[in-house]
Amino acid sequence: MGTGTSTGVPVVACNCEVCTSEDPRDKRYRSSIMLTRGSSNIVIDCGPDFRIQMLKHKVEDIDAVVFTHAHRDHIAGLDDIRAFNYILHKSIDIYGTQVTLDAIKEQFPYIFLPGRYLGAPKLNLHSITDSLFAIGAFSFVPIQVMHQEMKVFGYRIGDFTYITDANYISPAELDKVRGSKVVVINALRNSRHVSHFSLSEALEILEDLKPEAAYLTHISHFLGKYELVEPKLPAGVHLAYDGLQIDV
Repeated sequence: MGTGTSTGVPVVACNCEVCTSEDPRDKRYRSSIMLTRGSSNIVIDCGPDFRIQMLKHKVEDIDAVVFTHAHRDHIAGLDDIRAFNYILHKSIDIYGTQVTLDAIKEQFPYIFLPGRYLGAPKLNLHSITDSLFAIGAFSFVPIQVMHQEMKVFGYRIGDFTYITDANYISPAELDKVRGSKVVVINALRNSRHVSHFSLSEALEILEDLKPEAAYLTHISHFLGKYELVEPKLPAGVHLAYDGLQIDV
């Protein structure tokens, strides 16, 4: 990579070992998962990489998107839902707290204009609380976690729990996770962070929960390369990577 362009605007080359790694497990898009049961697909969060994630994994249909919170790295791909509207001739159900839905309306105002802006995604909004809710064959138990001062939802779906963007979980909410066979939890980097669990903090929680298997997500390049970090993790704990499939 060069250090400049013909326009004179400097371009800084990245020397990070993770960014330049040829290991596909080090190529990390924004955090998101898709739950699949039979022909039903439900996505949790759709960040800026939503379109390329759907194309890469040849996803031809989704039934709903469930949001954890309204930060841009979790909602910025919302506009690309329109492709599913066009091809499948249906609206897509969207689930989130009222705070999250209000933020989505503010950040994507053209979607919700009276009379509907031509070509805007077709969405059915569903406001959720901390009570259990169901989408088709899936039942969701919201797990309220703190992302610094922001309330974020993780979700337990049967024996599987997914938590992202957390730096604190109260004992009562953590009790909702207990008994999960598989837990996915965020671990941003090795050092402490103001709004995300560090690696040691995430491992401390997992040691308490003792799931059969655990996967670390929302990983930054500061955590290190997969091939170097994975062998140092406790038994049953793994780094998540793009395209990972888990059967629960």
